[in-house]
Amino acid sequence: MATENTGILDGPDGKARCFWHGNLPDYLHYHDHEWGRPVTDDRRLFEKICLEGFQSGLSWLTILRKRENFREAFADFDFDKVALFTDKDVERLLGNAGIIRHRGKIVSTVNNAKRAREVVDEFGSLAAWFWKFEPSPDERPEIVDLAHLRANPTTAVSVRISKELKKRGWSFVGPTTVYAFMQAMGLVNDHLEGCYCRAEVEKERRKLKRPR
Repeated sequence: MATENTGILDGPDGKARCFWHGNLPDYLHYHDHEWGRPVTDDRRLFEKICLEGFQSGLSWLTILRKRENFREAFADFDFDKVALFTDKDVERLLGNAGIIRHRGKIVSTVNNAKRAREVVDEFGSLAAWFWKFEPSPDERPEIVDLAHLRANPTTAVSVRISKELKKRGWSFVGPTTVYAFMQAMGLVNDHLEGCYCRAEVEKERRKLKRPR
């Protein structure tokens, strides 16, 4: 059961976890094996920042369950390929019932692929750019209650990244979207105290060779 004060939920295997997966099998797998694990692969970083944009106004579970469709639709988020998408590709994607058919978000993904290419040209990789913003462990949002936690709060760092991305021409990258990206890609470890994954993620973060 979840405890109101800690936000910890016992799973079907008896392990204590963050509450938000609700013991739904696909969400639980994502919590255990992906969320918070540090990522330095450019394609996966690009995928996540784009899918967080698609999530705007929706739940992450909705996006997660369509993720393979998104990968197929957007060339597995190879931003070199997506940057070459044309208006014809946008129309094709608007007809794809397997993804979120939102013109603005589709156009944004194509635009962001072009901007990602520019970041790589300047910094060598997306990973090198994003990881230079990694905050110190004590730079965390104040968690007022569980509803606040569920809402994916913002921090000074997520605001800064959002502003920097927007200056570079990226779209659908507001501070809340960016903080959700930071949580998922392991730039912070927001597994709750008492969640069995917290120590595992912290170990992975300690071992990680930060991209430069």
